[in-house]
Amino acid sequence: MTADKPHLTREHVLALLRQMIRIRHFEDRCAEAYTQQKIRGFLHLYDGEEAIAAGVIPVLGPGDRIVATYREHGHALARGVPMNAVMAEMFGKATGSSGGRGGSMHIFDVEHNFYGGNAIVGGGLPLAVGLALADRMQGAPHVTTCFFGEGAVAEGEFHEAMNLAQLWGLPVLFVCENNGYAMGSAIARTEAQTELTAKAESYGMQAHQVDGMDVIAVEAATRHALSRIRETGKPVFLEAKTYRFRAHSMFDAQLYRDKDEVAEWRKKGPIVRFQSWLLDNALVHADDVTTIEREVDAEIDAAIAFAEASAWEPVDTLTRHVMAQDRPPPPPASEPSGEAITMTYREAVKQGIRDALARDDRVFLMGEDVGAYGGCYAVSKGLMDEFGADRIRDTPLSESGFTGAGIGAAVAGMRPIVEVMTVNFSLLALDQILNTAATLRHMSGGQVGCPVVIRMATGAGKQLAAQHSHSLEGWFAHIPGLRVLAPATHEDARGMLWTALQDPDPVLIFENVMLYNREDRIDTAAGPVQIDRAAIRRPGKDVSLITYGGSLWKVLEAADALAAEGIEAEVIDLRTLRPLDQDTIAQSVNRTRRAVVVDEGWRSGSLAAEVMARITECCFWSLDAPLARVCAAEVPIPYPSHLEEAAIPQVPAIVAAAKQTLGR
Repeated sequence: MTADKPHLTREHVLALLRQMIRIRHFEDRCAEAYTQQKIRGFLHLYDGEEAIAAGVIPVLGPGDRIVATYREHGHALARGVPMNAVMAEMFGKATGSSGGRGGSMHIFDVEHNFYGGNAIVGGGLPLAVGLALADRMQGAPHVTTCFFGEGAVAEGEFHEAMNLAQLWGLPVLFVCENNGYAMGSAIARTEAQTELTAKAESYGMQAHQVDGMDVIAVEAATRHALSRIRETGKPVFLEAKTYRFRAHSMFDAQLYRDKDEVAEWRKKGPIVRFQSWLLDNALVHADDVTTIEREVDAEIDAAIAFAEASAWEPVDTLTRHVMAQDRPPPPPASEPSGEAITMTYREAVKQGIRDALARDDRVFLMGEDVGAYGGCYAVSKGLMDEFGADRIRDTPLSESGFTGAGIGAAVAGMRPIVEVMTVNFSLLALDQILNTAATLRHMSGGQVGCPVVIRMATGAGKQLAAQHSHSLEGWFAHIPGLRVLAPATHEDARGMLWTALQDPDPVLIFENVMLYNREDRIDTAAGPVQIDRAAIRRPGKDVSLITYGGSLWKVLEAADALAAEGIEAEVIDLRTLRPLDQDTIAQSVNRTRRAVVVDEGWRSGSLAAEVMARITECCFWSLDAPLARVCAAEVPIPYPSHLEEAAIPQVPAIVAAAKQTLGR
C-alpha cells in the first residue's frame, strides 16, 4: 500500500462504513432530542456529509490538529472524542467535552487535538493558520486540518488565511465541504466564481476537487494531500463536493430547495452508495451492516442516558473559565540601579519588545511593516536585523487574518505580540478578538488558553482626521475574557509588555500616539511591572482625578494648576482598564469625597461612565458632590488642529470640572 492510497481490506471498509453510520445515527438522534427540547439553540446537522469526516480524519496523525465548523459533531466523533462527552455537550451538561459551556457549535477536546467548532462562518480559518504557524516555528511535524463550508469562501477571512498559509508555506489542509448551499443560497447565486479550486489556485496553492459522497475517493485525496503537505510543508486545498440532506439548521424551514431534489440526492448518499457497493461486491454481508447498526444504536442509547443523567454545572461557578484561575504571581519590583537614561516612550516600548524576544524563544512580533519599516510609529525599527524575519514577521494588510493567526499560534504554545497598526484597524480584527481570543477559554470549558498580546496605537492629536483618531479602548474593556492595558509612563510602556506575555489570557495594550515622542528619564534596571493595579501618580485630599494613557500628563498638569489655587488633587492612573482596580479607585474617592474622570473616548457609553457607575455603587455615601467627567466631544475627530484640540479633553476643562465639584 502506498501512503496516498487506501488499502481496502475487509477490516478497513467495515471501519469506514461504521464511521459513517455512527455519525448518521448520532445526528438523527440529536434531531429527535432537539424536537423534545433536550438540545436547544442552533443545531446544524451533518446528514449527507459523513463521507468527508470519515474519509479525512482517520488518516490524520494523533499530533495533527483539527479546526472544525459549527457542524462539527461528525468531525468530533471521527476524531475519537468519546460519544458520551459529545452528547453531554449537546445537552449542555457539565460532563460534556467543553463542560457544557460550548454546546453543539463549540465542541473542544484538546486531548484529541480537536480545537472546536466555530459559529462564525470562516472564523476558524485564521486560527488554523496560527496553529500551523506555531508548529512550523517550533519545528513540529504536524498538519492542521481546517473544515469549512462553501459559504466561507465569500468571507474575507478565507482569503486572508489562504494568502498567509501559502505566503508562509504552512502545513494546513483546507477542507471545503461544498454542499451547494450557503445557508439557503445556492452557490451560483452568491459566487461569481463557482469553481472553488480556482480561488485556491489563484494564491498559488495546490487544489483538488473530490466527490465528497465517495468515502474512498475522499480518503485517497486526503492521503495524497497529506503526503504533499508533509513533503513540501505547503498547504493544500481540498474541495469535497457533497450535499446536505437536512436544512441549514433545525430552525430553518428549508424553503430554498425542492423536496424532490433532496429525495433524489438521498438515493445517492454516501452511506447508501458505499454500503451498496460493498454488498454488491461481497466485501461485507447484510449481517455485518445489521451488527454495526445494532452496536451503534446501543452506543447512542448509552450516550443519551449518560447525558440525561449528568448534572448541570452549578450556577455558583458561572464566572469560571472566563480568565485563567491560576495566573503567575506579580513580578517582584526591580531594584533601582541608581542610573537613569533619557529615552522616548517609543524607545521604551521597543526595549520591552527586545527584552521579551531575548528572554523567550517563543516570543515573536507580527504585523504590518514591523520589519525594516518598524511599523507605523517606528517602534520596532532595527529589531529585524537583530532577531531575523521569522521572529519579526511582516504581514499582509489583513488584520483579521494575521490577528487570528497570532491567536492560533498562542493557543499552540507560542507567545506572539501582534501589532495592529492603529486602533481603527482593530475593527477589522474585532471578530477574531471578540469571538475567538476572548471566548476560547470559556467555550472550551477551560481547556484552551490564549496567551496572545495585541498592541495598537490609539488616540487623537496628530491631525489624522476622523478615521485615524479613535480612542476605542473603552470598547474593548467591555469584553469579558480580555485584559486591557493603557501604559502612560515609560516604566509601564517597557515593563507591562513582559508581564503581559506571562499572562495565560489575551492582553490588549493601547499606546497613545501622543506619547511616542515624549522623552523621560528611566532607570537602566527598569523591568517587568505588575498589570493589575492602578497607580496614584500624585497624592491629594480634595478631589480624585481619574484617568489613563495619554490623558495622564494633561491631568497632572491640571493638578499643578489646581495646586496653585490651593486645591490638592489626587491623580489616579488606571493603567489597567479591564479589570478595573476598583479598590484603589474607591479608597481614593472615599478620602477625597469628590471625583472627576478624564477619558478620551466619546462621552456616551464611555469608560468614564463605567468608572462613575462603580464609584456610585461603592462610594455613594462618601460623596460630597456630584461626579464629573471630561470626555471627547460627540463628533468624529476633525482634521483642523483647533477643532481637534477642542474635541478632546484639555487641561482647562479638567481644571474647571475639578473646581466645579468643589463649588468654585
